[in-house]
Amino acid sequence: MTAKDTQKLERIYEIFSSNFQLTRLYKSYLENFPEMITEEMIEALCSDGTTDKKDAIAALLCEFFGIDIFRSDGERCFMRDYISPSVRLLDAKRYTEDPYYKNVKIKDIKDGRWELRWESYAPYRAVICDDMVICDDMKEYPPLGFFTEKFDFPAVLEDGNEWMTLTPVDMDTCQDAIRRSRGRVVTFGLGLGYFAYMASQKPEVAEVTVVELSEDVIKLFGTYILPYFPYPEKIRIVNSDAFKYAEEVMPKENFDFAFVDTWRDASDGAPMYKKMKALEHLSVGTEFSYWIENFLISRLRAEKYAELREKLDTGVDLSYESFINELRNPI
Repeated sequence: MTAKDTQKLERIYEIFSSNFQLTRLYKSYLENFPEMITEEMIEALCSDGTTDKKDAIAALLCEFFGIDIFRSDGERCFMRDYISPSVRLLDAKRYTEDPYYKNVKIKDIKDGRWELRWESYAPYRAVICDDMVICDDMKEYPPLGFFTEKFDFPAVLEDGNEWMTLTPVDMDTCQDAIRRSRGRVVTFGLGLGYFAYMASQKPEVAEVTVVELSEDVIKLFGTYILPYFPYPEKIRIVNSDAFKYAEEVMPKENFDFAFVDTWRDASDGAPMYKKMKALEHLSVGTEFSYWIENFLISRLRAEKYAELREKLDTGVDLSYESFINELRNPI
């Protein structure tokens, strides 16, 4: 490896170190202090009219994380390249005016082990609000959203444990798949039926086949949610394991589009993503889309990065080009 390549590699090390740092900070914040920022804090910072709410949130996050932009260029760059661009101000109306929110009248219902109910975010509670942003230079940051007012959202609980929600991240991360849906569509994972609802409204979508493993979820959906669908005749529910269906049935169905959403987050989703990607070739002519795909790629890329670093540290001769190519294509 040339001196120039070594220098470029060191830059990649710095970027991944910052990526991992942000992930650790946001994970801790979301798990332990999601409501740390309050309306009073924002009003105090914005009262003189020189600071907007987005910048105020970024400043408060930096203060909470102990990032002092006056202490070093590195900390100033971390705020500029990671914290500031990750902050999103969310408009509640954008979501409450969504067709599903307006037309599907979910009520608080208890049905055996299952419960449908409305939950809420307090103003300025931090939430992940879209897929991971992956930049060309391999910087990564998750969009961190903040509503300026209380926001209500529906949730499904099993035995008192949250099983599925319909929050901004659930809606925003479906939009690309909804836009691309056409013809005969199959989706893996039912949830609250948001993707099926939105896709079935499109004139260019002939039908939506939903593959769901849980009979209880299918019953809950059919009883309390499907009656609000404007085109229920377009919905076909199949009770099956996603991978068995993808391997044995799907190749014969000639679907035009497939949306895969069978995981809770990237930690359990990355292995399933790889498994489903390996089955794509069986369904020739079907276009595939995956929920939170950038988060999944980020997770797999982090694993690949650790593997490549170990190779270099143990003396394996690996060119800079090979290192980068493997990171760009972690599966």
